[in-house]
Amino acid sequence: MTARRIAGRVAANGVVWGYAALIVLPTLWVLSNAFKYKIDIITGTTISPITWSNFEQLLFSRQSHFLWNLFNSAVVAVISTAIVIVTATMAAFTLGRLRVPGWVRWLILGWALLFQMLPTLTFVGSWYVMWSAVGLHGTYVAVTLTHVVHNLPMGLFLMLSFMSALPQELFQAARMDGCSNGQMFWRVAFPLVRGGMIAATALIFIFSWSDFAIALALTSPATMTAPVAISTFAQEYDIRYGEMAAGTLLSIVPALVLILVGQRFIVRGLLAGAVK
Repeated sequence: MTARRIAGRVAANGVVWGYAALIVLPTLWVLSNAFKYKIDIITGTTISPITWSNFEQLLFSRQSHFLWNLFNSAVVAVISTAIVIVTATMAAFTLGRLRVPGWVRWLILGWALLFQMLPTLTFVGSWYVMWSAVGLHGTYVAVTLTHVVHNLPMGLFLMLSFMSALPQELFQAARMDGCSNGQMFWRVAFPLVRGGMIAATALIFIFSWSDFAIALALTSPATMTAPVAISTFAQEYDIRYGEMAAGTLLSIVPALVLILVGQRFIVRGLLAGAVK
């Protein structure tokens, strides 16, 4: 290897590790505060005795309802993700593999792209007024359907990329065998894009689980999700640093487990599709 190539590889690795450090080190610092006393967090003590009091206050205190907040986040994320994946997969099959006029396809995709590019805060005020007008503000219905609308463009583009990667000859052969559009979807497309569906499910679930802006505007105390609940620990005269860190740690776990488990199924699904 030449000196220039070695220097280029060292520089590339340095950029990657530096970027990773910018993400990992602050995260580790926040998570370490979950096991510290408040005085140690305020004074910036690096090495301190480990305590579980922050988790006890977070989960079992009468002033905290964090377990219910986690349940709310799970309900909203699971239901909205399921609706998005089913809708996006069928829409991707329709737009990518059926005979749809070109102007219809580009109109739908262009609108979805425009919606995805605009900031979420652009729509929050309108959603608040709309759900308040029909008496659904602060309900699971309002938050869940809003998450569906917000995440559907991303799910559509993800599934369209997987659906477009399937060979057109498979669908031509299915048509020659007399398959209807529904049979082509269930017997040809669906088995081959299951890996892509798992990948899209993981990403959409994480976006819904970690959403703050929509949940802050549309939830009530009874439907408050975990990210909003964590923000309430920063009060006017007191900031509960330890409980905020503990809540952050507990909120990361479901998404992290989903990614670790989903990786294996994603690879397996993609390889199975390639073999078929």
